[in-house]
Amino acid sequence: MYILGDIGNTETKMCIVSKKNKILKKITFLSKSLNHNKLSILFKKNKIKFNKIEKVLFCSVVPNTFFLIKKFLSKKTKPKCYEVKNLNLKSLIKIKVDYNQVGSDRITNAISLSNNKNNFIILDFGTATTFDVVIKNTYYGGIIAPGVRLSLNTLSDKATLIPKIDLKKINKVIGNNTISAVRSGFFWGYSGLIDNIINLIKKETRKSFKVIITGGFSKLFKNTIKTKTNLNQDITINGLIKILKLIK
Repeated sequence: MYILGDIGNTETKMCIVSKKNKILKKITFLSKSLNHNKLSILFKKNKIKFNKIEKVLFCSVVPNTFFLIKKFLSKKTKPKCYEVKNLNLKSLIKIKVDYNQVGSDRITNAISLSNNKNNFIILDFGTATTFDVVIKNTYYGGIIAPGVRLSLNTLSDKATLIPKIDLKKINKVIGNNTISAVRSGFFWGYSGLIDNIINLIKKETRKSFKVIITGGFSKLFKNTIKTKTNLNQDITINGLIKILKLIK
C-alpha cells in the first residue's frame, strides 16, 4: 500500500492507495493545527497498518506541516517520505516556468492530466483560486486569484457590519439586504472572473482547452459559468499516483 497526500494551506488530504492504484481510504485534516499527538490519534483512528506501506509521497505548500508528517512517518514506516519536488519530473512533464515559483500541488495536477493530445485549464478552488495551463505534455504556467472563502472571511473581518456568511447560488443580481448583496457580489463576481480569465487564456494562446475544476467551491460554480467544465475532485491524488513510478 501507499500513503499519498496533498498538504494545502487550509487542509491536508491524505489517501491510502492499493498497489493496483485503488483509493482505499481518504483522510482530511487541518494543516496548521497539526502536532505529533494529533497525527498519532489520526493514524490510530484510521487503523493504518504501517508495516504494509511501501511508498510515501506528498505534494506540499506548507513546509512545516510536511516536515512534521515526514518526521512522524520516518519512525513508523520503512520507505522514505518524498515530496514531489524532491523527484526529477522531466520524464512526466515539461515545465515552462521557474520551477521554484510554482506550487507542488499545481505541478501534480498538471501531471495528472498531461498527455500528447489535449490541452487543459485546471481551475482549483482552494485557499487561492488558481488557473493552470497545460498544453499537451507541457505546463505553461497560470493565474492566481484570491480564494473565495479567504476573500469572504477577510471582508467580514474588516467590515464591522458584514457578518460571516455561507456562499450559495443566487439567481438575482441585485441584493435586498446585506447578506444577499454580499452573496451576489461573490457568486456573480467570481463567475465573471472565471469566464473572463478562461477567455483571455484562449485568446492569448489561440488554442482550445478542456476545463477541469476541483476544490471546495467547484460544485457551486460548475453549472453557472459559461464555459463547459468537468469536475474532478481526485485530480491531485491521480497525479501523485502517476508520479509514484519515479520512486524505486
